Amino acid sequence: MASSHNTLLGLFICFVLAHITNFTYAKVYVVYMGGNDSDNTNEILMKSHQMLVSVHSGSVEDAHASLLYSYKHGFRGFAAILTDDQALQISKMPEVVSVFENKRRNLHTTHSWDFIGLVGEATMEIPGYSTKDQVNVIIGFIDTGIWPESASFSDTDMPPVPAGWKGKCQSGEAFNITHCNRKLIGARYYLSGYEAEKQDNLEYIDDPKNERSYRSARDSNGHGTHTASTAAGRYVMDMNYKGLAQGGARGGAPMARVAVYKTCWDLGCYDADILAAFDDAVRDGVQIISLSLGPDAPQGDYFSDAISIGSFHAVNRGIPVVASVGNQGTIGSATNLAPWIITVAATSIDREFTANLNMGNGVNLKGESLSVLQMRAPARIISASIANGGYFTPYQSSYCLESSLNYTKTRGKVLLCRHAERSSESKVAKSQIVKAAGGVGMILVDEDVDVAIPFVIPAAIVGRKVGKRIVSYINNTRKPTAQIYSSEAVIGSQHAPRVASFSSKGPNSLNPEILKPDVAAPGLNILAAWSPAIGQKMMYNIMSGTSMACPHVTGIVALIKSVHPSWSPAAIKSAIMTTASIFDKSGKPMRVDPEGRRGNPFDYGSGFVDPTAALEPGLIYDMTPTNYKAFLCSTGYDDKSLHLITRDNSTCETQTLSTPSNLNYPSIVVPDLKLNFSVIRTLTFIGKPQKRAIYRAVVSPPHGVQVDIVPKRLVFDSYGQKKNFIVTFKSSLPSQGYVFGYLQWKNGKSGVITPLVIRTAPSDVGSGT
Repeated sequence: MASSHNTLLGLFICFVLAHITNFTYAKVYVVYMGGNDSDNTNEILMKSHQMLVSVHSGSVEDAHASLLYSYKHGFRGFAAILTDDQALQISKMPEVVSVFENKRRNLHTTHSWDFIGLVGEATMEIPGYSTKDQVNVIIGFIDTGIWPESASFSDTDMPPVPAGWKGKCQSGEAFNITHCNRKLIGARYYLSGYEAEKQDNLEYIDDPKNERSYRSARDSNGHGTHTASTAAGRYVMDMNYKGLAQGGARGGAPMARVAVYKTCWDLGCYDADILAAFDDAVRDGVQIISLSLGPDAPQGDYFSDAISIGSFHAVNRGIPVVASVGNQGTIGSATNLAPWIITVAATSIDREFTANLNMGNGVNLKGESLSVLQMRAPARIISASIANGGYFTPYQSSYCLESSLNYTKTRGKVLLCRHAERSSESKVAKSQIVKAAGGVGMILVDEDVDVAIPFVIPAAIVGRKVGKRIVSYINNTRKPTAQIYSSEAVIGSQHAPRVASFSSKGPNSLNPEILKPDVAAPGLNILAAWSPAIGQKMMYNIMSGTSMACPHVTGIVALIKSVHPSWSPAAIKSAIMTTASIFDKSGKPMRVDPEGRRGNPFDYGSGFVDPTAALEPGLIYDMTPTNYKAFLCSTGYDDKSLHLITRDNSTCETQTLSTPSNLNYPSIVVPDLKLNFSVIRTLTFIGKPQKRAIYRAVVSPPHGVQVDIVPKRLVFDSYGQKKNFIVTFKSSLPSQGYVFGYLQWKNGKSGVITPLVIRTAPSDVGSGT
């Protein structure tokens, strides 16, 4: 009996070891097979299985075990657990466009609508336009899920769900079908790509002590709830953040429908899950897709990136995709670079959260803070560098690192701490460290002074100039003291909008001929709905990031769709870009934090959004899927790869785009101007019917560049009429960096504006067109 038992045990161990060996060094790969040219989803699924069986030595069982997702609605492909060798084998198969690792994407983490110019409550009507059809607009949010009980997602007085909606309300932990309503009409969640990537992730989710995690569409992070309510939240009265920013809250399109696709978990969002969400969203029938997330810079090829792939097929089906540009804040760090995506930068609004800082010498200073705590009396202020403890040097302790502070030296004092430029260190954590060391307050010197932080003790952020004043006071005073007061919201106290310091910037690292970001919108200190699953059980919270800017543009897209349902994604994008402003509310050129320099298109794209003007631009730079195919050919894609991506009969021979600069984009970038260079654009008239509309070209040329427009006058006789024009650039100065100008097509007081971005190069090569 024992012998038999041992034999069975040995066979079982061999079986387990064989399977372990099969998946040794395996990881998740996404296999992208281009567009979907078949309605037969079973055929697509069967093809995926056949490919997997072939690389698993004919084992159907192993092939089935390795498959995570099959993409079969918006595009073709699958995600599976593969070894590097298996992934290489599949990449060589004739039907495959690309095979790439399941990379992680990061979250790009409201008085703002008043500031933009949409003043209203329940329906956000715009004078002169009816936006009541926003009830038929469905926005899909790919994010961290949603808190369905939030008042921002109430369906009071909303009509039935639009006919033709194919989405579903997926049940899961603490979430069931009853949590959806006529406002929140769909909810799905995706976990396979995340779980398969790291066992640690799985253990974290399954940990019963982790009360913030839900295996469902319920939001355990807050980010998804915040973005959805910013774009489409209902009007909520008497809302605030711990008593700050008291007032009503609403999204840009408060009567639009919301469908959520939860792909993001505490440790990130993975490509395999993101593509599954895109696939379902296209099939479900969403009309807009919004993603406040993206890759780290530098971004990889378009068709090795889940967001670029998913958005390509969504836009080709008439679904606009809006995404955030990223929060790295440096030159060339922009992401979500595909020309078919509307990519959004972040700005301030005219509200700031300030805390008064009273120094013992009678000098009153201001810092940025969300802390509602305040000191009852002045206390001694010291530099954190002299409170060093343990093995930490004074320099290390100046940053208030964990365990770096001596309790005896810190107790009862206000600490002046530093924050490393563009550091990922938590500023909230620094206040926790100071508190744990006995400190009663903190002043944090940081270049990123525009972001308000909810510190756990009386605390505030100041810039370097103010920081130097405080250091001088400390060094030249025998017993320096400071008192920090609670934060208060101040409106109209500064020039706004300003580009936020964290907002990622161009030029485009993949194709510099395409300007990124496209536009800018409020993303600094934005108050919106939140998940009370996080500590303090708040229903509303203030957040900053390009994540917050993205849904502002999403809301505007929804309003445009409600007024112009037949407009293409490119038409909507053009309307938003060409009506944006490069000036702040005082009429001065927009500035960029933290240094306050004058901004340029690499900071804000075409400028700060104007939703009312975007509803009637008069002219648009329109595009169809054919234009994007031509763009791909101009960047090096051949007939074979183009066919695999599109699954139609397109060839590069039929595409006439000689250079990416000739894509009919609402901005013009020439990154390598030698002597002279010409680009062509096409404008479509979509103004109000009249006998004729005459537009004249007005140019503000980039420094050292001559700009010629042919023709200089465009006459339109009917709605939908198209006119071409050619822009020729001639360099009159030696090689220089990027320079900026503008082209405006003007009709009386109105017109559309196109940024001109030029970089001249040595003229040792002849002219080009």
